[in-house]
Formats: sequence, C-alpha cells, structure tokens
Amino acid sequence: MKMYKKLVVALMLFVGSNIVLAQSGVDPEYVKVTNERAQKIVDDLKLKSSEDQLAVRNIIAEQYRSLSKIQDGRDAKIEEVKKSITDKEKQQKAIDKLKNDADKKILSLHKSYLKKLSKKLNNSQIVQVKDGMTYGVLPITVTGYNDMLPNLTQEQQKYIYDALVEAREHAMDAGSSKEKHAWFGKYKGRINNYLSKQGYDLNKESADWHKRLEEREKNKKK
Repeated sequence: MKMYKKLVVALMLFVGSNIVLAQSGVDPEYVKVTNERAQKIVDDLKLKSSEDQLAVRNIIAEQYRSLSKIQDGRDAKIEEVKKSITDKEKQQKAIDKLKNDADKKILSLHKSYLKKLSKKLNNSQIVQVKDGMTYGVLPITVTGYNDMLPNLTQEQQKYIYDALVEAREHAMDAGSSKEKHAWFGKYKGRINNYLSKQGYDLNKESADWHKRLEEREKNKKK
C-alpha cells in the first residue's frame, strides 16, 4: 500500500510538472529530451526513494532548460546586434555586454542549482551529477594523466585535479557538447604548460604512453 501511494505521488508530480511547463510555452519535445538526459544521470545515483529520484531529475532537467533559455536569448540578441549595428567597435562592445550579462545570470543560476541539489544529495552524489553533465571527462582525464605520467608528485597530481575541477564547473554551464569539451581543452592546455615547466617533455611522454597502450591491447588479445 505504501509503495502504491509513493507511485501515485510520483505520477502526480510528474504530470503536474509537465502541465506547468506546457502552459509556460516550453517545447514539450525539449522537455522530454531534458528529462531523459537528467534521468540517465539520476539512474547512476542509485537513489532509493522514488520521490527523491523524481525531484533530483526535475532539478537537473530544469537546469538544462534554464541554461538554454539564457544562452538562446543571448545568441538571438547577438544576432540582432550584428544586423543592426554596422560600426565594428560599437558592435563588439554591445556583444561583449550581452555576453557579460548572460555570464552573470549563468553564475547566479549555477549557485542556485548547486544549492537545490545539496538539499537532496550529499557531496559525493553532487560530484556524480557534475560528472554526468560533463560526460565524465574529469575522471577520465585524471586517469589518463596518471597513466601517462606514473611518476607525478602529489603536488603535480593536485594541480591537475584542481584545474580539471575548475574546468568542470564551467563545462557544466556550457550549452553544447563541443563547448563543454572546449572548456576542458582550455584547462588541459594550462596543465600541459605547467607540466612542461616542471620538466616533462609531453610530446615524448605522449608517444611513449601510446606505445604502452598498444602493447596492452596486443597482450589482451593473446
């Protein structure tokens, strides 16, 4: 009986949220896409309560939609500026202002989003959500650096990790897969510059690493 009540509550929340979104003019297909995207992240959290699962899914999905609204609005206004202002200097100034205004809104949204998640999830689970929103690039990249450079000091490992954490915070708010990966690419550049100053020949290290990876693959097939 308890389980039935939980399912009824979950269904009411789901239906109610979709009605509100439909009335607010949000594209139903986009709602479906963002809900499905968020659900994949929630599934990995292994939350026991169906109410919590739905609540967290809605928080994540709403974040995707809110980011898109800000970014699409910014991009539309930028296009208007490009058409209406011919003076290049004035045009760039207007575009920069639109980008700065959008960045401020996104930063505020970012903080609000994490606050909402913290009411439902612990720190470890929030990290899972962040990785889910950024395709797991951080742990994959950390593993890659440690495998390529097995003699990294603790200080060097910390620098790499901290830089990628910062990249992930930005990537979470990016509007596309390309933009998310671009943020990590930017910070990987910083990491590589740091490692070069630390005395690593990254071209050689990378070449040697790929040879080791090829050897591993060959050994697996034996």
